[in-house]
Amino acid sequence: MARSVADVQGGLSSRLAARAQAAAADARLRDALAALLRGAFLAAVLLLLYGPLAILVVFAFNDSIIIALPFRGFTLRWFGEALGNPLVRESLRNSLGVAAAITPVSLVLGTLAAFGVTRFRFRARGAVAGLVAAPLVVPWLLIGVGALLFFNRLHVPLSLRTVGAMHVVSTFPLVAAIVSARLVRFDPALEEAGLDLGASPWEVLRLVVFPQLAPALAAAAIFAFSWSFNNFEISFFTAGFELTFPIWVFSTLRHAQNLPVVNAISTLVSAVQVLAVYAAWRIVRGRPGGRRTAAEVPEAIPELIRA
Repeated sequence: MARSVADVQGGLSSRLAARAQAAAADARLRDALAALLRGAFLAAVLLLLYGPLAILVVFAFNDSIIIALPFRGFTLRWFGEALGNPLVRESLRNSLGVAAAITPVSLVLGTLAAFGVTRFRFRARGAVAGLVAAPLVVPWLLIGVGALLFFNRLHVPLSLRTVGAMHVVSTFPLVAAIVSARLVRFDPALEEAGLDLGASPWEVLRLVVFPQLAPALAAAAIFAFSWSFNNFEISFFTAGFELTFPIWVFSTLRHAQNLPVVNAISTLVSAVQVLAVYAAWRIVRGRPGGRRTAAEVPEAIPELIRA
């Protein structure tokens, strides 16, 4: 009898161990399958996002006007033709000038709007927030057509000024959204601590609030500049006879023989934008207080005020 009980217990233990091993194997298989699916999804997203850019860069060095394999040969003459084209230089100068002008204006307006929406409570707060965010959901094509009709009704001549004005309208809401997201997570007690320690409101703003907003402001500035520089729909309807880089690309691509030149200058523009983003990231991380967390700010307030 004792042996039979021991045999039953041993068999039960064996079956339980086998089931545990099978469950562990199934869990490992599910984990491996999930990791494979995540990797495949990530690869597909990266291919869709960066595949066209990679093709553009690769064929910018191809000695042929046709985007097709095999390569005719390696060449740099498309870059020379692009940089030697006066229309390319004019379009780049105009786009850079407009983007450089609207970026600080959008930063100021967007930051003020973010403070007003997140820090103050008033009756029409929801309506104001919706009005500020409206240009983010309205298609740029409609904004461009509406701006064209608006300026035509007021008899305002179309120029780079009208382009800049509409770029501010479409860009500062993005700045407000980015800064608002950071302000919502910012603890107001830090400002109160600075005031209690003898700092003036301006010192609290400059030494406590802005250092915590620096990453958001840097990201907002990068997005604002990039949106303005690469905007085509609004610029096309509000530029008149002025030439911006997206408009030049659109007009140039009507002729197939100009495709390599567009690839070359677009490669240079993309490389400069990537370097600018990296430089901004390094500046933000390397600045005093750039790596300081919110939990470390209260201990640092007296030091900041004394400095």
